[in-house]
Amino acid sequence: MAKKYVGQGIPMLNAVEKVTGTMCFGADFTLPGVLYGKILRSPISHGRIVKIDTSEARRLPGVAAVIAGPELDLPLFTARGQRIDDDRVMVKDKVHYVGDEIAAVAAVDEETALEAIKLIEVEYSELPALFSPEEAMQPGAPKIHDHLPSNVADHIEYQIGDVEKAFAESDIIVEDEFYTGMVHQAYLEPQSVVAQWECTGKVIIWAPVQVPQSLRYSYARALGIKPEQIRIIQCNVGGGFGAKQECKIHPIAALLSKYSGQPVKIVNTREEEFMATFPRMPMRIHMKIGATKDGTLLAKESRFIGDNGAYTNYGIGIMVSAITRHDNLYRIKNIKTTSDLVYTNKPATNAFRGFGNPQSHFAFESLLDILANKLNMDPAELRLKNATQTGDVTPYGWKIESCGLSECIEKATAKADWQRKRQEKKAGEVVRGIGLACCLHVSGNRTFLPFFDGAAAFLRIDEEGQVTIQVGEPDIGQGSKTVLAQMAADELGITPDQITVINVDTSSSPHGLGTFGDRVTTLAGNAVRDAGIKARKVIIKYAAEKLNVPKEELEIEDGLIKVRGKSDLRVAFKDISQIASYDRGGGTIQVTGTFVPQDVAVVDPQTKHGNVSCAYPFVAQVAEVEVNKTTGEVKVIYLSAAHDLGKVINPLLAEGQIQGAVAQGIGFALFEDLKLENGSTESNFRKYRIARATDMPKIDTIFVETDDPNGPYGAKGLAEPALTPIAPAIANAIYNAVGIRLKELPMTPEKVLAALKAENN
Repeated sequence: MAKKYVGQGIPMLNAVEKVTGTMCFGADFTLPGVLYGKILRSPISHGRIVKIDTSEARRLPGVAAVIAGPELDLPLFTARGQRIDDDRVMVKDKVHYVGDEIAAVAAVDEETALEAIKLIEVEYSELPALFSPEEAMQPGAPKIHDHLPSNVADHIEYQIGDVEKAFAESDIIVEDEFYTGMVHQAYLEPQSVVAQWECTGKVIIWAPVQVPQSLRYSYARALGIKPEQIRIIQCNVGGGFGAKQECKIHPIAALLSKYSGQPVKIVNTREEEFMATFPRMPMRIHMKIGATKDGTLLAKESRFIGDNGAYTNYGIGIMVSAITRHDNLYRIKNIKTTSDLVYTNKPATNAFRGFGNPQSHFAFESLLDILANKLNMDPAELRLKNATQTGDVTPYGWKIESCGLSECIEKATAKADWQRKRQEKKAGEVVRGIGLACCLHVSGNRTFLPFFDGAAAFLRIDEEGQVTIQVGEPDIGQGSKTVLAQMAADELGITPDQITVINVDTSSSPHGLGTFGDRVTTLAGNAVRDAGIKARKVIIKYAAEKLNVPKEELEIEDGLIKVRGKSDLRVAFKDISQIASYDRGGGTIQVTGTFVPQDVAVVDPQTKHGNVSCAYPFVAQVAEVEVNKTTGEVKVIYLSAAHDLGKVINPLLAEGQIQGAVAQGIGFALFEDLKLENGSTESNFRKYRIARATDMPKIDTIFVETDDPNGPYGAKGLAEPALTPIAPAIANAIYNAVGIRLKELPMTPEKVLAALKAENN
């Protein structure tokens, strides 16, 4: 049947709630009789707890519970699917960074809880703190985790092909070192939770989260209980970008509820967000590329050092993504990579839109421009010559079944007037330049989750013809509820506003892995489409009986089941839904849709070989900048963004995804830097600079539709790759403008001026 809503730019179905302020987000949610929790955090970066005294806090009127890590026997744990147990809900005897959770209080109001926190006395024996991976790797450096063999959490080393031979055959070899700093997701809604530990031993957690089912397993280990004792109910999410996965305030609130006998609510302050949540992992990357005179890439060698922070979380998966993913963007057969993930006495780092990809692509796409300059070759031509193509199987075993990379490069550069602007004369105080960068990503990810891949959808049609859909992948603001409703509407022949996609509740929703890795549209979308097809067959069956015609002659359109060619024979979708419900004794139509991608494999731990995703999106972006040679200020004035997203399900929401990603990419490139002050990253939005509306350029969005065979209607992911090429595109544009190569993020005015001064000396 013809698709009526897939491909249409309809607004988010919950847009009115959002813009009028009536939507209840996680931080808004509460329960009757709720207590308010506050957390005592370490003021030092590294040290042992000699003594803790909570007696004064317990005696304060209005305090219902006080818990302290040294007084509890909490097990070591880590995020689901990770292999290093190095964290506790609250520290037992040693703190590892400024912000580490030591104790917590639940009281009748926030003011009382804060007063109680001040009454807890802790005596520390301070230890030397390590704030860079390089010093943490030194022989004899103090160990951050006593039970682990060293400060290196994970070491990876592998080789594909004959790298030494390929470098020996190279006419041109370029190499350089790049650094990406610590940046925060800066979501508007802080981390929040309401938790209730019931007398039955069951724990209910209401929180704005991305991976509800996975949290059950992580928190069960953290609390020393069984996963079946934990129920996660997803609240509406006010921005996540990878950060709203594990958060220790969730199990802390549960413990406070256990000891108080009442539900407990905790909402982080903005200062706590910057101090004690999970920013993007800083990386130092040394990279070398060899090529022939005509620009054919022959070999690549890389050395990565990742700043893990105090705890691992998804650090190993992030490093695997960073060191491998970009190698599949172009046709390079000989690859050698070494990486170390290193503990420091800083906040634990974790997932942030791109999952390691922005760091590695900044280095790789910058070095490609250095190579193009050495070859006296157009950077776009160099990329086109080596671009991965549909049908390729990459050195890592990635099966590229759709690829619009070349088309993205061609369309992005054409739209940006690339040839003319690159050759423009660069003169004056304020100089313009133009730069190109590309990337690829995944649509689902088997890099580090061995459980399964795929998704399921429960679809229910009630007696009024209203449709309810449950999936395991939360809408975290990207609009997936609307996109999934569009897919189901087309399969059922009704309108999207007749469909409600509800928030995840682990007691009733499918066992989904959650929202990450650009998996929702592709995997959950396929499951919803399958459910829609199955439900349509049930509706058609009952309609055929009602109209007394063969079901093959029926079609559904605009909420009516019609006999083809006979306008007088029709029945309303709503009426058939009621007939089906009554026929089943009040049992509504309920179907389960599933999608399990074929030929997708967990990455081999030694070789890193494995087809990690069923579909791979590609991006090319061209940035035009103005560089003020007197002040060092860089302003992005234009961006041409071409995205191979397979098939556009909703162009309005897709364009919004790109605009948001551009804002985050500009911040990553030019402003954002979570600095340490006496070991602390305490900050707020007055101190931490993110991109504002005045920083946004004109954006030309280009959709390249390659109709991936595995995606629903051909669709692939979009949200994460839209951010990844921004920083290298800006760096390459700065070089085109003023001839300086900036290799450290953020590219601040001070760094621009220093590089200009060094260039002129």
